[in-house]
Amino acid sequence: MNIVKPDELHRLVKLAMDTGEAESIEHAQRIFSRYRIGVAVGFEIGRSNTHQAALLTFLRLASRVFLGGVDVLIPDEAAIPNLLPGNQGIAEAILAAGARRVKLLEPNVPSVYIGTIEPPQSASFAVRAVFNGWRAGIVPVHADVPFDLDSEFPLSGALAAALAVNEAFLFVRQDTPEAGLREIGLSLWKPDAVEDWWQAENDGPRLTYLPSKLWFIGLGHLGQAYLWGLSLLPYANPEEVELILHDIDVVTASTLSTSILSERPMMDKRKTRAMAAVMEARGFRTAIVERKFDKTLRVQPDEPQVALCGVDNVLARRALCDVGFKFIVEAGIGSGVKDFRAIRIHTFPGTKDPHELWKPGGEKVVESSAPAYGDLKARGLDQCGVTLLAGKAVGAPFVGMTAAVLCLAEVLRLLHEGTLFAVHDLDLKSLSYRASIEHKGGLATFNPGFVSVPDRGTRHTNYVCR
Repeated sequence: MNIVKPDELHRLVKLAMDTGEAESIEHAQRIFSRYRIGVAVGFEIGRSNTHQAALLTFLRLASRVFLGGVDVLIPDEAAIPNLLPGNQGIAEAILAAGARRVKLLEPNVPSVYIGTIEPPQSASFAVRAVFNGWRAGIVPVHADVPFDLDSEFPLSGALAAALAVNEAFLFVRQDTPEAGLREIGLSLWKPDAVEDWWQAENDGPRLTYLPSKLWFIGLGHLGQAYLWGLSLLPYANPEEVELILHDIDVVTASTLSTSILSERPMMDKRKTRAMAAVMEARGFRTAIVERKFDKTLRVQPDEPQVALCGVDNVLARRALCDVGFKFIVEAGIGSGVKDFRAIRIHTFPGTKDPHELWKPGGEKVVESSAPAYGDLKARGLDQCGVTLLAGKAVGAPFVGMTAAVLCLAEVLRLLHEGTLFAVHDLDLKSLSYRASIEHKGGLATFNPGFVSVPDRGTRHTNYVCR
């Protein structure tokens, strides 16, 4: 009997099982094997690190979602130097994603455009990723672009890529008739600006400081997205940056489906050690902690005072303010058919204590009546095994990437004396209905650790598509 184990289950393919549309795991896999996507990039890819961040992020996300394949259209004449030191080059990234270079994108395949490359007049779905400074979004490919790119900020490119993959997935899943027809986005400087996120007044200052000491709690879906986003930032000397990587789990086949930095050769390795190797290859200094995160931990004065948390564990979350961190950004994402696109972010110290937010107990009821789980029972899997499979979360890497960029923006705003927020609440199915609540209490004065960004001047890339 060949039955997928819980740690082998593709977390997004599981969606087709839980909705009841798939009669078996194999049927769910066949459904997802039909999903394809294309991406076209303009000449800006050779001179803009934000464009490169957008494409690299797109490739890593799309290859985990669109299992039928990813097509990449890059002008043959485009020179593509690697503008993101320590990150994989474009050609290697295309190969690693299992994508293929093409001469044109098929009109019946959903497509994303990055830069000023002109699209065909007709396509089933086509959006353009747009970004400038702290602002990022997507627009229908033939719509006017809301701004010119005159300020590089790689995180906005990563955010636009995540939003584009989400929108394309909404389209192929037929989850909303608006997919591909709307203009959506947000400002990482003023995330509470909803209707006018694209306006110049909602942009932030030139990136001047970057964090130099960070503690990462959890290295799965969210934790790896944090690290990916951090690696895109313009560090001149990443060896000056100290990262503590905290986790107790190993990389599994299931991890590969949601976690942006995990690759097959890492299978069965500790996440701490796999991620340490990745970040050290990019020049960062790392230390690892391989014990459960709980209230007995004590952060020492010379260790990172800023933590980014990405664990789905009540006891760990309750302990966040007990161990000595001065500033914490915590993200949680939905796990079911209806809420897997939901994101809620907290910062601490905040308006509420973690002990109030996360009460022990209250375990969710696992529903295993869908046909695919009935098929597993008929093939001999016992109820315990079925329940374990059914209880695994539905997960999409573009959700974690969006959450991670928002969390990193909290740290960057702290360094640039911007507004801090106690809570962000959003759902990628209807981003316009998001809410952000400002942090009312003052933070204790402390040095979070920072390095300066060298001023290399601003590259200008004018969008001219109309």
